[in-house]
Amino acid sequence: DRVLIRIKDLTVEKADEVVWVRGRIHTSRAKGKQCFLVLRQQQFNIQALVAVGQHASKQMVKFAANINKESIVDVEGVVRKAYQKIGGCTQQDVELHVQRIYVISLAEPRLPLQLDDAVRPEVEGEEDGRATVNQDTRLDNRVIDLRTSTSQAVFCLQSGICQLFRETLIRKGFVEIQTPKIISAASEGGANVFTVSYFKSSAYLAQSPQLYKQMCICADFDKVFCVGPVFRAEDSNTHRHLTEFVGLDIEMAFNYHYHEVVDEIADTLVQIFKGLQERFQTEIQTVNKQFPCEPFKFLEPTLRLEYREAVAMLREAGVEMGDEEDLSTPNEKLLGRLVKEKYDTDFYILDKYPLAVRPFYTMPDPVNPKYSNSYDMFMRGEEILSGAQRIHDPQLLTERAQHHGIDLEKIKAYIDSFRFGAPPHAGGGIGKWCITL
Repeated sequence: DRVLIRIKDLTVEKADEVVWVRGRIHTSRAKGKQCFLVLRQQQFNIQALVAVGQHASKQMVKFAANINKESIVDVEGVVRKAYQKIGGCTQQDVELHVQRIYVISLAEPRLPLQLDDAVRPEVEGEEDGRATVNQDTRLDNRVIDLRTSTSQAVFCLQSGICQLFRETLIRKGFVEIQTPKIISAASEGGANVFTVSYFKSSAYLAQSPQLYKQMCICADFDKVFCVGPVFRAEDSNTHRHLTEFVGLDIEMAFNYHYHEVVDEIADTLVQIFKGLQERFQTEIQTVNKQFPCEPFKFLEPTLRLEYREAVAMLREAGVEMGDEEDLSTPNEKLLGRLVKEKYDTDFYILDKYPLAVRPFYTMPDPVNPKYSNSYDMFMRGEEILSGAQRIHDPQLLTERAQHHGIDLEKIKAYIDSFRFGAPPHAGGGIGKWCITL
């Protein structure tokens, strides 16, 4: 009949209560007739004291001190108010005085990595000679690496992003859809796709739900979004090129101008930023301990710059680039710093990209055909969203596909969906990101 209490709920309000707690042994330290344990649940931990007395014998203290780290235990104890703050624990105002302890699952005595080493900032480890854990060790022992407070917080933040994304868009009247992940033609130009055997022919893993989102708009859904895996055969060894990630995608019909969609997407992201700051401050601070950074800043309404303005800013900073040249990663980061200095924001929109650097379905700018009705959104100098007004005229879409060398037969169903009346529409795709706000 044990009722297990969460460690994060053990506060001074529960002082003198007898409680049951399940957790992992994070550390143990014997001192005379006492043993100090740190019990951990996800990113929360508490100090537990086993001391010789009415409820604990010398054998029990010795037993507790010899339980292997990372073992799972059930503990019965009394919550006591701490005389002074307990450093190194999230529950700093209370400790647990143990009366009984049971080992639920015993871990092996030798661990491939120490969790304290895995959450130590690299700079700090370099300065004092203490160990840090490299990426290979983390990936080879991913189960243990995911137990760290930082990893737990990152996954909570990722979950929060999806939750806030759905909440915000449903409130705005969007419908969530699920799209195929095995498709008949490359959706982003054909250069970075995974080809798979599909019975007696070939198919591709979806690079984007782009084509299916648009079909839903043509079917009068008006506003749709989806959350799902995206596959890119990116032969790049960077933190921003992944072969598989979770994409957050939006598509929306508009009445007069594609900026209606741009403003809706920007507001959605702002609502996510606000929600993370309001609901996930503990997780943000946890990540900040290992990866320190300044507080994230954004404006309302969101700053929007035209591509030509960005090129002018970069040129003023000494960068040599053409009017229709795409931004390199170093130039994106430099532009982020320049925007922060000038406008004091980490989040901004870059509008009117050169048509030559965008996908075939991007609507050309009606005023200047060298540019397009397309946009990217940036956080701290890194692109997090790419979007555009889509071509909804089948003849123009056919011409643009031919210009990009795409086999029309493979996208026939896509082009045909616009032959029976399609509203003007735009959208964007976000790679699911996590950032310390």
